[in-house]
Amino acid sequence: MELRHLRYFVAVAEELHFGRAATRLLIVQPSLSQQIRQLEDELGFPLLRRTKRSVELTDAGKVFLTEARNVLTQVQEAKRAAQRAYRGEIGRLVIGYISSSTYDLLPMMLSAYRERFPDIDVALRELTSQEQLRALEEESIQVGLLRLPINDPMVHAEVVRREPIVCVLPEGHTLAIRERIPAFSLANERFVLQSRERGGGYYAQLMNLCLTAGFSPSVIQEVTEMHTIVSLVAAGMGVSLVPLSIKNIRSQGVVYRELEGLTTITEMAIAWLRNSPSTIVQNFVKVARETTTGSIS
Repeated sequence: MELRHLRYFVAVAEELHFGRAATRLLIVQPSLSQQIRQLEDELGFPLLRRTKRSVELTDAGKVFLTEARNVLTQVQEAKRAAQRAYRGEIGRLVIGYISSSTYDLLPMMLSAYRERFPDIDVALRELTSQEQLRALEEESIQVGLLRLPINDPMVHAEVVRREPIVCVLPEGHTLAIRERIPAFSLANERFVLQSRERGGGYYAQLMNLCLTAGFSPSVIQEVTEMHTIVSLVAAGMGVSLVPLSIKNIRSQGVVYRELEGLTTITEMAIAWLRNSPSTIVQNFVKVARETTTGSIS
């Protein structure tokens, strides 16, 4: 029994006329009659009662009509669902992200993505950049939003934001009166930084920035989250170096100042497995590109 047998039978059952059903199906009437006869032979009982003037459903035919319609409906629903999955319109997307992306970048991407693909089940996992690389390799996440640099040949990373590293100071700090601060003037300051484990390549970038300015920073406190850095600086614990976007954290008692003579850029990227065939992933990447146009300079 094939799906065409069901379609042919439903057409005849609804028209109760082989000629009209054949016209509707765009086939010749003898062929239609032969297909219905084959179906009845396979079932072992008649579905239709034929006379020279009329066609009627048998009791078995009435029951079979209901079930045949159900089967055809289910096939159509399966087809539509498969087409939507192929287009990346249904399914599940697990996104890894670093905490600093939540201040503006991640919410902006998610808002645009969910508007365009409302039936995708999105799950979020807060992970460091290095943890995201492992999670991508293990396929426990499909996309990562992380800070460069990274080094993993299995992972493709595309920059979605470039921004300068700036100094955050307590509001009453003597250097706060300046619009731009020479990096070497921070040599004797106490630093509050994101830990080496959390910061990864970004931590190394900060160390290189300080060494280029002629000093090794005195780190008195390492923390896990960027917003904690801002809170501790506001409390007078020390100073810090942060991406410019951290200014989006609403906090009294701190000021942000550019570094004079240095333009050290930090990059945030969207990352996915290099050979990923997932349409869902590619759709998210496309939305991320469109959403962050203008963030890269």
